[in-house]
Amino acid sequence: MPKKSESQKIYAFIDSQNLNLGVKSQGWTLDFGKFRQLLITKYNIKKTFLFIGFVQDNQSLYTYLQSVGFICVFKPTQEIKDKSGKVIVKGNVDAELVLHAMIEYKNYDKTVIVSGDGDFHCLIEYLYQKNKLLKVIVPNKRYSSLLRKFGKFIVNVGLFKEKLKKR
Repeated sequence: MPKKSESQKIYAFIDSQNLNLGVKSQGWTLDFGKFRQLLITKYNIKKTFLFIGFVQDNQSLYTYLQSVGFICVFKPTQEIKDKSGKVIVKGNVDAELVLHAMIEYKNYDKTVIVSGDGDFHCLIEYLYQKNKLLKVIVPNKRYSSLLRKFGKFIVNVGLFKEKLKKR
C-alpha cells in the first residue's frame, strides 16, 4: 500500500531571492537542481513553482532552472539606487507567490512554502487552517518571527547543506 504522501498532490512555492540570498549569507551556494531533487525525494513534490525576478542577461539561468523541472514564474524587475548610489535590481515576488498558491489551491492536497519572509504569514496561516501546509523551508536560522508559531512545520535548508551545495 502506498504511503499517504505518495498519493497526495504536493506542490512547492519558492521565493527564489529569499532562498538564494539566505543561503549565500551563510557562505555557501545552493545547487538548484539538487534542491529540486531533494524536494521530490523527501517531500514527493509533484510541481515546483519558482518565483524569480526577470533580468534579460540571466536567460541561461532560467533555461537551466526550467530544464531541471522548475516552473518559473517571472516578475519584472526594477533598478533602484541605494543610499550610496549603487544600483540594485529588485524583483519582489511575494504577491505572485501568494497569487499562484491560491490559483493552484484546488489542484494540490499539501504544499511546501520555501521562504523565511514574514510577508507570507497570512498565506502560511491560511494553508495551516485548511490543513494544506506540509512544510515551510527557511533558508537560514534568521527568519521572520511571524513564522515562529509554525515551528513544527519549519525545516532549515541548512540541514541539507552537504547534499545541496554547489561544488
